[in-house]
Amino acid sequence: MVDCVVKNWQGDEVGQATLDLRVANENSAAHIVHRALVRQMTNARQGTASAKTRAEVRGGGRKPWRQKGTGRARAGSIRSPLWRGGGIIFGPKPRDYEIKMNRKERRLALRTALTSRSADMVVVEDFATELPRPKTKDLLAAIARWGIDPETKVLLILPELVETVYLSARNAAQLKLIAADQLNVYDLLNADRIVTTVAAIEKIQEVYGA
Repeated sequence: MVDCVVKNWQGDEVGQATLDLRVANENSAAHIVHRALVRQMTNARQGTASAKTRAEVRGGGRKPWRQKGTGRARAGSIRSPLWRGGGIIFGPKPRDYEIKMNRKERRLALRTALTSRSADMVVVEDFATELPRPKTKDLLAAIARWGIDPETKVLLILPELVETVYLSARNAAQLKLIAADQLNVYDLLNADRIVTTVAAIEKIQEVYGA
């Protein structure tokens, strides 16, 4: 269980919120989070890299010179892997990089990763009404008032995506917006600071609770 201070749009402390999620025990926490991170990054690979073997490279059907008598090394094809323009030995071929992981393990890793970032988390009141129109400058100013350097990588977690907040956040390269039911281990670990709302905390506990 983690208790977090709640701030309003102006950056003043107005209450507390509690994040109560079941996490992995201390001995296995790092291992399961690492497995989930490797799985996510590996499954994101397209697996479309492909290199041609000597059988697939165009040309090379004729023996370039006779076997003996030239003083040169024997050669049977100009598309040998030893030649420039030849085939590739053991080059990449299209493949599936998917790694499987049980759903319970994935969710446990996610809860553990989120709870481990509690020291870097800032909880705020719902601020969608404070942005009646998209304004990146206003959103970055609010983040600064919440005690976060706008130049750091910030993950903003909302209960659901609001158009004005989304349009305000998308122009900031260091700011990433995500819905509470779409969390993933990579984004949680990659961000320097995490900003979430009280409603998002409730949504997280509803979706990912044990």
